Amino acid sequence: MDAQPPPLPPPPPPQSAPPTPGPLAGLRVLDLSRILSGPFATMIFADLGADVIKVENPTTGDDTRQWAPPFQGDQSAYFLAVNRNKRGLAVDLKTDAGRAIAERLAEQSDVVIENFRPGTASRLGLGYDQLRALNPRLIYASISGFGHTGPYSSEPGYDAIAQALGGLMSVTGEAGGEPVRVGNSAADIGAAMWAAIGILAALHARQASGQGEWVDISLLDGQIAWLTYLAGGYFATGEVPRRYGSAHPSIVPYQALRTADGHLMVAVGNDTLWQRFAPLVGLGALAGDPRFATNPQRVVNRATLIPLIEAALAARPSAEWAELLSGVGVPAGVINTIDAALEHPQVQARDMVVSAEHPTAGTVRMAACPIKLTRHTATVRLPPPTLGQHTDQVLAELGYSAVETAALRRSGVVR
Repeated sequence: MDAQPPPLPPPPPPQSAPPTPGPLAGLRVLDLSRILSGPFATMIFADLGADVIKVENPTTGDDTRQWAPPFQGDQSAYFLAVNRNKRGLAVDLKTDAGRAIAERLAEQSDVVIENFRPGTASRLGLGYDQLRALNPRLIYASISGFGHTGPYSSEPGYDAIAQALGGLMSVTGEAGGEPVRVGNSAADIGAAMWAAIGILAALHARQASGQGEWVDISLLDGQIAWLTYLAGGYFATGEVPRRYGSAHPSIVPYQALRTADGHLMVAVGNDTLWQRFAPLVGLGALAGDPRFATNPQRVVNRATLIPLIEAALAARPSAEWAELLSGVGVPAGVINTIDAALEHPQVQARDMVVSAEHPTAGTVRMAACPIKLTRHTATVRLPPPTLGQHTDQVLAELGYSAVETAALRRSGVVR
């Protein structure tokens, strides 16, 4: 029998890619959004190389410039977290001259993103139909609480309200306890990601059609989509999902468990893992117990099993158990605080903390873009802008003379 050739070496990991202009280099995004959902979406595009021009009110700027403390230097830490790699233009969109600037930018842009309450952009003269008339190839994305159709479309959108109405809060928190909001702004951030996906889909379709499209994203829609298996279980049985704390409704043990010094998250996702887990923690006799032999039986007997496991885990600290369990292939991890998560060796190895030098705040550290590509690298090219930092530069690119820009600044149209 002929000898088999040696296997090909694995491809290099995505994070080894050298710095590049980014896969979205050459794309221009006009960012009319503020706070979190829109800015997070535009930061995704900026990290991947797009030229993002962030438009802010020349007097107050983005709302989050005032969402402090904490500050870093004279800048809000909240604002710094979601606005890197953007050029900052401060312009009053309620003035005719300010609207003209935005229109000229839209004519030269591939994408516009806004997250005003539905109807506001149109009243400013910057709605989809108005800008499409100037640039038929424009991809226009709107992010709002409830979308631009339906009986709630005119209601203001807030992350916590979307979490509440979308069902997420009803399944978050301890069993028998109060409903709890997810610890970060999950509805806002989720909507930002849905918007980025929708925009990329529209850009792809434009290659064939030559036409732009309106991407209408709702915080509530995004929360409903995230229900996935929770909605599936309800559709299948009619039983309303409830809170399980850190536990999983359909897998046991799959939750945070008490140890000698705190808690350990374990994920015994199948019966093979159970056969490894039980003997290692000193419960080998339970591995073949008919009450616990299969996952469905463990789910039924959850209330009996979990106290037995926690009694066994009380013998060692969380980190020691995590190392022992990982050594036999059972997923387990200590529950990190935010500082510990950011310093985790895997997080560091994946370059998930980046920094940039800000003109007034100094060195700004930020959570990085998680998208790893083999031929392109998400990079930090610009720190988050100060208010109006690039106004002169952007207006010059649009054809405004220095004299015209100075006049606009004196009149308060720009900063």
